[in-house]
Amino acid sequence: MVDVWLPYGQTETCLRVQARNLVGTIEPKQKLNVSNAESEIERALKQPVDSKRLGEIAKCGDKVAIVVEDFEFWPFHVAVRAILDELRGAGVNDEDIRIIFGYDARGPISEQEILKRLGGDTTERIKFVFHNPKTTDLAYIGTTTHGTKIQISRLFADATVKVLVERLGFHCYAGYRGGGEGVLPGVADEGTIKASHTMILNPNAKVGVLEGNPIHNEIMEAAELAKVDFALNVSLDEKCNVVRAFAGSLKQCFLEGVRFVDGAYRITIDRKADVVVVSPGGHPWDSNLFQACMAIENAIEAVKRGGVLILVAECIGGYGNKVFYDWMSKLKELKAVEREIKRNFTLGGHMAYYLLNALQKAQIILVSAIPDYYAVNVFRFKTARTANEALKEALKITGENAKVWVIPYGEHTLPEVKASE
Repeated sequence: MVDVWLPYGQTETCLRVQARNLVGTIEPKQKLNVSNAESEIERALKQPVDSKRLGEIAKCGDKVAIVVEDFEFWPFHVAVRAILDELRGAGVNDEDIRIIFGYDARGPISEQEILKRLGGDTTERIKFVFHNPKTTDLAYIGTTTHGTKIQISRLFADATVKVLVERLGFHCYAGYRGGGEGVLPGVADEGTIKASHTMILNPNAKVGVLEGNPIHNEIMEAAELAKVDFALNVSLDEKCNVVRAFAGSLKQCFLEGVRFVDGAYRITIDRKADVVVVSPGGHPWDSNLFQACMAIENAIEAVKRGGVLILVAECIGGYGNKVFYDWMSKLKELKAVEREIKRNFTLGGHMAYYLLNALQKAQIILVSAIPDYYAVNVFRFKTARTANEALKEALKITGENAKVWVIPYGEHTLPEVKASE
């Protein structure tokens, strides 16, 4: 018997697997977190990729807009403070700087949290705003190759220096987080988001894929139309520690960051298994079901078709996104979700599409704090009280000789099979 500890909320749970069943664990290749987040971000800003330093781009009199994207899980305040230091060193006045917190399907960050993280000394001098995709104060900046008319926040469009601050990582339809997400969806209007995101139905719009990915291409085109001047992308480990930072030109620093993410977190495996047990990585990656489902999307390719995936995720915050809940409640089949995406795409609904896709490939057993009524009747999972009970049920389905992979940090781990079976 082999004991494997899986993160679960703020604690861990022990999974016991017979040695004859266990293929192994799939984990990030190396622990790379830096000892000091501030120094790593400062290093990146001083050594920008394919760009002048931000302090050489901006000057006194410039209107600077800084978009902070995907802010929930990482110390964005460290990055913002470092950027503000660069701007002040260039002579940019505080009253000419705006921090824009981009639109996020997981919901806005609270003002209290911003004050806590940035500190009163910063928020008293630098104004910040939350982007609302329903705003009417918009600027049309051009049309993409796909034909999407891009409208974004006028505050951002009118800035003379535009900066994006984002988290790097895997993304279920854009391939990777970061890049131009601060523009689309970050400061885009609702119509732009809907028009561009219908392309999630394209088979190349998937995690870990950039080449031929129409969503990635759309996002980067939108950022180019917005004329982004400088970007800072930050990679985190499973504990939300800063691992590496990349700054400079939007495209090149993003691509360098993607190479790093692939090198550390894209893991080649020699075969699929009958059963895959995955934890998103504990808090905050399993704070709610909407967030935890990213681990399903990462892990599903490691499961044989017709096998079982066990998701061990506390989900103390419930389902986490109302659109996700509504689509799963009302749209009973994958085809119905696809029709709704074409007709009236709304961020949040995409997770219903990916979950129903996964459920066509494998049965999914959920170990969480979510009541069975919702887990079973709305989200179509089987449920178990513990990871060990879930594994016992999975082996009843797949057979006592079934092979098992375990993925302790599913948010940060992308298994890739050498050859298809």
